Order: sequence, then structure tokens, then C-alpha cells
Amino acid sequence: MSAPATFTYTDPGTPTPNPAHESDAARIAFWEAQAQRLDWETTWQKAHTFKKPQSLGTDADGVEQFTVPQIRWFEGGTLNASYNCVDRHVEAGRGDKVALFFEGEPGDREAITYAELQRRVARAAHGLEKLGVTKGDRVVIYLPVIPETVIFTLACARIGAIHSLVFGGFSAEALRFRVEDTGAKVLITTDGQNRRGSVVPVKVNADEACSGENQIEHIIVVDRTAGTDQARGAVPWTPGRDVWYRELIEGLPETHSPEFFDAETPLFIIYTSGTTGKPKGLVHTTGGYLTQTAYTHALLFDLLPETTGADGTLRVDELAATNDPARVRDTVHWCTADLAWVTAHTYEIYGPLLSGVSQVIYEGTPNTPTFERHFEIIERYGVTNYYTAPTLIRSLMGAFPDGLPAGKYDLSSVRLLGSVGESINPEAWRWLRTHVGGGTASFIDTWWQSETGSTVCSPRPHDPQFAPAGRFAASGQVPGTSLETKPGCATRSVPGISTRVVDEAGRDVAPGEQGFIVVDKIGPSMARTVWGNPQRYLDSYWRHFGERGWFLAGDGAKTDELGDTYILGRIDDVINISGHRLSTIEIESALVTHEAVVEAGVCPVEDELTGHQAVAYVTLSEAGRALSAQDLKAALLEHVRHAIGPIAKPKDVVAVADIPKTRSGKITRRLLGELYQGRTLGDVSSLQNEEALDAIAQVLAER
Repeated sequence: MSAPATFTYTDPGTPTPNPAHESDAARIAFWEAQAQRLDWETTWQKAHTFKKPQSLGTDADGVEQFTVPQIRWFEGGTLNASYNCVDRHVEAGRGDKVALFFEGEPGDREAITYAELQRRVARAAHGLEKLGVTKGDRVVIYLPVIPETVIFTLACARIGAIHSLVFGGFSAEALRFRVEDTGAKVLITTDGQNRRGSVVPVKVNADEACSGENQIEHIIVVDRTAGTDQARGAVPWTPGRDVWYRELIEGLPETHSPEFFDAETPLFIIYTSGTTGKPKGLVHTTGGYLTQTAYTHALLFDLLPETTGADGTLRVDELAATNDPARVRDTVHWCTADLAWVTAHTYEIYGPLLSGVSQVIYEGTPNTPTFERHFEIIERYGVTNYYTAPTLIRSLMGAFPDGLPAGKYDLSSVRLLGSVGESINPEAWRWLRTHVGGGTASFIDTWWQSETGSTVCSPRPHDPQFAPAGRFAASGQVPGTSLETKPGCATRSVPGISTRVVDEAGRDVAPGEQGFIVVDKIGPSMARTVWGNPQRYLDSYWRHFGERGWFLAGDGAKTDELGDTYILGRIDDVINISGHRLSTIEIESALVTHEAVVEAGVCPVEDELTGHQAVAYVTLSEAGRALSAQDLKAALLEHVRHAIGPIAKPKDVVAVADIPKTRSGKITRRLLGELYQGRTLGDVSSLQNEEALDAIAQVLAER
């Protein structure tokens, strides 16, 4: 959409008023307006119920007990998630629009329109019903990033089954826990999957996961890698239980009448990473989750319409409950997350499809066959929104420290970049914006969690304070505003939600001081409970500040003088050195600005004198590999001393080939500390690169 020739801006210091800051009534009315983005079969009778935890007194051990919080949105209203993602776009005459550009790791490609997606979802829904799946049944989906993952997700939503997606690279034990914890009736998997240029068997993991006590009645197998009857015949098989996907849907109708469910009907269960204990199955319900997902996708991926104020100023209408058709038409969205991650649920499955945009889904790893694969995909499909994780950005940065091959790829379609997973290092922020965003793309650094369901804090792509070359910019200049950006800053909460940074007593901390970020005014997409364990939901998130109605996110944060928020990582990722509280993220961000370092993971280890000390694990650039271990340590300690101060200098620097991370890209700092101190590791089932632990253990043993 072309920008007007002349314009003015409102002062970026006075952003769109947030209804959450006005009153509870204004906040609820705002979300009621945003709920109109969805098609409802019947309207709700009550917009919102929130019963804060209340003290029940102390138990026999003197521990104070509380009631479990109750959260409900749009009670009595009925809708269907699948209908809202697919059918209504077809009925509106947009069936020929591409919904999914699929690219497989081997290079196979498919463009699936909304009309074709509707037909495939219908057949899959009939197939599930044929196997006896009904409302409330749980279906575990253990698939890679392929169209069938999206199709079965929507098919479950269509018939009221509760889906739980599991990363296709998880072990049989990790899958077993989720199958048993959900009490799933059906497991959906593949014969194998393409991974780093090889075919990895998957069905054998599914069989092992279902070998114990569980409620699995059927395993649906998608033929992804077998290809021939002979190869399919070699796939391990249990007659009567296992069924090929193609045979299941053969001859089934291409139309399916959706059923409409109450807004509080569970939509999916998603498990937290599990690196600090048994994974928690967070339950998200339909109406509230879809409302906040649809709105934040439109807000953050720049689909909202423009408006002209009474004073003639032009701005994006952040409170609008409809999208700009031209921006929807021109958007090609790519969220690079695995479909089992909550980011993909919200901004790769439901969000883009609710908005009716086209999007890319890619099966493989970013370095298969080379690290240029993502740039090829951006150019091939004309990607406008590139939303990814800091760990992937740092990998690309390590592969191309000086930028991409000159003139090799046309990335001019990119107008918006995004980061998610954990705080992004400013150096990685600048690299991506410079070399992929052409130095002009807007950059959203989104902060949210599996628990919140959708984004809580983020810069706006149209805000001149944080995206000076955004929607209305002319020649890179925005009249009356500063061109300064804030790399790695989550800025402020989205409309309808409120956050604050407080100390342990709940007092607001001063600018620059570290504290705990809490959501003091929640939105509709907040998880309702932990599956089968509401007490754990209370204890994990609400016990500390619940009587005030505040959700404790578990992250540390600070604000600047303007009130903008910086996320500092998990609360347990804060290092206390001689009474000084230091964020691991801050030390890591300092390390990666050194030319020797590609990626850094900093963890606390116990120290008799200072309480804790920092240990830095680093992966090295070519320049770093040329240094001796002694010279590397000296150079990095001096670099951190200069960047932060002497107190932040790590006790030790350990060069490694890879740093262990969860599938969502979070560095598992707890495991790094346990490795360094020679302790037994806890649950590692959520890691995307479990092999890194053995490699690090070997490095430490050889030192």
C-alpha cells in the first residue's frame, strides 16, 4: 500500500491509549470489540469472569493455601476455530488465495489455497470421526512442519477434539509422557521425516511411546518419506490399530459441517519445555485465545488500517477491530517455528489463517543444504514478514558475519522482521535488520509465553520511535521524531493488557533496576489451567502475587526512563555476585559483540566467596578459533569488563561447538551450570540438540 506524499505524526511519546490503563470496564469492552474479528454462531452472555486466588489460611505445615484462579471470557458464545480459519474466507470469495506455501526440505513444493485447505480439513475431520473421535477427546499430533500438521490441527478444532502438538524430533520417552498425560485417544505421526538431508524413522518412536499403559486406540500414519509400496511395507505396523492417512480419508466427503462450541471449550494442550521439572500441559480455550491471537497478529504484523485524527495526523488505528484488505492481500508471512511450539500455534497456524493471509511453512533446518536456504525461500515466495528466534539469527550471523553474498538474493520484499523465544542480543538485532531487512524493515521484538497464549509486550511496526523507516516513512526521515531505535527492547504492552516490573514485595522498581515482570491486567488468551493439575497452575504462576490478580511470568525485567521494558531472562537466570544482581542476558549480549564469539550461554555456578560466579560457554567465529584458550579467555573477560564492569567478568570461558537449547530457542542455562559443577542433569526431553550436552561434557572432562 503506497504512502501519502505528505504527512505528520503524533508525538511518539504519547502512543495510542491502552484501554487496560483506563479501567477494567474499558479493557473488557476493548476485547469485546476485538472479538468481532471472529464469526460467532451465538453471542456471549458474559464477557469476562476473573476470580483471583483467595487465601484459605495455612495448612498443618504452616504453608498458606489459596483457591485456584478462575478465568473465563465470552461465556455462552459459540464458534468454531476451523470455520474461522478457513471456511469464512472461502465463503467471502477468497478461496483461490494461497493459504500455505509449503516447501519440504528435499525441495518439494506445494501451494495450497484456502479452498483446497477447506477440502483437506473436511476429509481429515471425517477421518477422525470415522475412528470414533468426538468432542473432548485428545489427539496428539507428532508431525514435522508439513501441511498435514496444519490440516489435522484444524480438523481437531472442527470436531471439538483437543489437540496437543509434539515436536517431531522429540524422543519416544518425551512423546510417551504427553500421550499418557493427555490420555490421548489417537496419535498422528509419519513413517519418517526429512532432517538435515537424511530420512529419520519416526513410526518406531511412536510405537515405543504407545507401548505402555495408555488410551491410544489408533495411530494415523502420514506417508512422508516411504514413497513406494515396498518402503511402506517395511514400516513397523500393528494391524487394527495403525492406519495410513491416505487410506483413512479415501472416498470421504470434501465438505464437513462444523459444530459450534462454547468459547470456554478447550482448544489445545501445549506443554512447557520441561527443563526445570515435569512438563506442564497448559490448557487454552477457544474464544478468548482466538480473539487475542487474531488481534495481536494484525497489530504486530502490520495489517491494521490507517486513520486520520481530528488534528490531521495520520497513524495506524491500533484499536481497530478490522484489517486493511490491501495489507492482507499483499502479506506473505513466514514464522519459522516448529509447529509444535506455541509461537507456531499463534502466529503460524491460527493467527495468519484467522487474518486470511498467505504464509510459508518450511519442513527443514535452516542450514540444509546450506545456511542460504532461508534467503532462497524469502526470495522465492516474496516473504514480507520474517518472524524467527534469536538462536537462528545468531546462527545466520555466524555463517555470514559480514552479510550475505552481494547481489545474490533479492530480499526487497521483506518489510517486517520479528524475534521471539527470548531476549535478542542487540548485535543480532542489528545484523538481521541490516542484512535481511535492508536497514529499513520494522522490527518487532515480541515478549510472551506459552502461558499467555499470545504477545504481551512488543514494539509496533508502525511506531516511528521504534521503526523509523516503517509504514509512513519518506526517505528514511520521520518528521518530528528521533531515528533512534531500541534493539532488544520489548517496549510496552499491547492494548488490552498491562504489565509492571516489581520487587518481591510487589513494589514498582525504579527505572534501570531489575525486578520481576508481572501481567497485572490479563488478556483473553491466558491459559486457563494445567491439564489434570489445577494446583500446579496456582503454584507456578499465581501463588506469589495472585491475591492482587497479578500473573507472575517468571522473567526478570527492567524499565528505562520512558517506561519501556527490557526482558532480562528467567528469574532463575539472574546471577547474584557479592550482592550484585546481574542478568545472564546482559553478559551474553556483551560477549556476542566480540568478533571471536558467535553465540554465548552464561550460567551461574556456586562460589564460596561471592555466592555465585558466571561461567560463559561460547561458540566461536573463525577469528575466535584462531586464538588459544588463554588468549580467548583474556580477551573476553576484558571485553565484558569494558562493556558492563569488573563485577560481570565470567569466572571461566568454555569454548564449545554448540549450546543446548529448547525447541523454542531458549538456552538451557540450568543444564550448563549442572554440567560445569558435575551434577546429575534433570529432564532433557525438550532439547532440540541433546547431543550438545555430551559434547560439552567431553570438553569439560578434557580441560
